[in-house]
Amino acid sequence: MRASLIQIAVDEDESVESRRRRVASLVRDQAGADLVVLPELWTTGAFAFEEFGNEAEPLEGPTYEVMAKAASDAGVWLHAGSVPERSPDGTLYNTSLFFSPSGELAASYRKIHRFGFDKGEAVLMGRGEDLVTVRLPETIVGVATCYDLRFPELFRGLVDAGAETLVIPAGWPERRRAHWTLLARARAVENQAFVLACGTAGTHARVPQAGHSIVVDPWGEVLAEAGAGEEILTVEFDPGKVSVTRELFPALKDRVL
Repeated sequence: MRASLIQIAVDEDESVESRRRRVASLVRDQAGADLVVLPELWTTGAFAFEEFGNEAEPLEGPTYEVMAKAASDAGVWLHAGSVPERSPDGTLYNTSLFFSPSGELAASYRKIHRFGFDKGEAVLMGRGEDLVTVRLPETIVGVATCYDLRFPELFRGLVDAGAETLVIPAGWPERRRAHWTLLARARAVENQAFVLACGTAGTHARVPQAGHSIVVDPWGEVLAEAGAGEEILTVEFDPGKVSVTRELFPALKDRVL
């Protein structure tokens, strides 16, 4: 299976509309991949809290339309990162969009764990409630977003739902990059699953981003890791390694809690 993680630099001087077009072109360039992954809130920047309300869109809004077309044009499964969604009742959510190679919406996921403690996303956005998995021909994908990475219970739930590959778009800050790598590897090891974690690059809302998108195998080995700048990280991996790992070292069967 071939996956491409597009580590987008969110430049404050680039309009959201221009960035949508540019990213759609990058997705189209990945024709031949099985799965393409974009970062969290790449339209606005994950720390540009003041822009969430201004740039919020309905689920089937402009980002949905552009990304559905890009997925169809490239013929790829596309995790299109997340957007600030405004629901019909006016609530904002950090919502991920996952498209099939025909451009159909295969799933959407509203982020469950909101970052910011008593400010930012934590107070501006509603909390999602549902765990989401997507069945691809090669693997079952479990979907999470950024701050979710710190909560292992969510990933246990995804594994119980059949997940073999965990896809995590993020807007992770540079000052906690060590946690990003550590937690990605931990989630892979404890769940005996592949982890594909795609972050943003650059600096937005005065917060330098970690970049360093990473792909980890079920043993915790890093298969590929990006640098700090905008980059496309492409890796080939064998989803069958999940079942082999779980059979050779059946730790999941010993779970008590």
